[in-house]
Amino acid sequence: MIAFPADGFEARWVTWDGGHADRVSLRWENEAWTATGQLGREDVEYVLRISPLWQVRQLLLFRDLEEPDLWLGTDGRGHWGEVNGAHRPELDGAIDVHVAGAAFSHSPPIRRLDLPEGGAAELTVLTVDVDTLAVTPHRAVYARTGERRWRVAGDARTVEFDTDEYGLPVDIEGVARRE
Repeated sequence: MIAFPADGFEARWVTWDGGHADRVSLRWENEAWTATGQLGREDVEYVLRISPLWQVRQLLLFRDLEEPDLWLGTDGRGHWGEVNGAHRPELDGAIDVHVAGAAFSHSPPIRRLDLPEGGAAELTVLTVDVDTLAVTPHRAVYARTGERRWRVAGDARTVEFDTDEYGLPVDIEGVARRE
């Protein structure tokens, strides 16, 4: 994988039926990456603050207010809490966050793990339901099956996809494809 351009990067996916867009913008600021995404079908915006080593530090999710509807942060060791300081012990152990419907959500673990072909890693991932704001930890196995090919097997479903030179999914069969 290559490094993202210093002046930022944008990617866009559309749902497999072509009806809705998923867009992400990456910026390097304050010694970390900020990924800002918009999900058209869900009409939400999310922000992930990601360390230089591709560990998720914060998640903000905006639905219909100027203030975030959901704002979670981690200490980097798998302990999660809300911005008001309330510890969320049921989320402990997770390192990654998957915003339902966001193709970009697969990229932080792919970039951080940097697995060799044939390698795999089992992770605890927080899945965020943008409609209900439910945050659920689940098991996911990230397996690098080819030079740029990945399989992500979760509790409920398995997806396979190729990535571009930056480690971003290209087409996720039945879910979204890159524009």
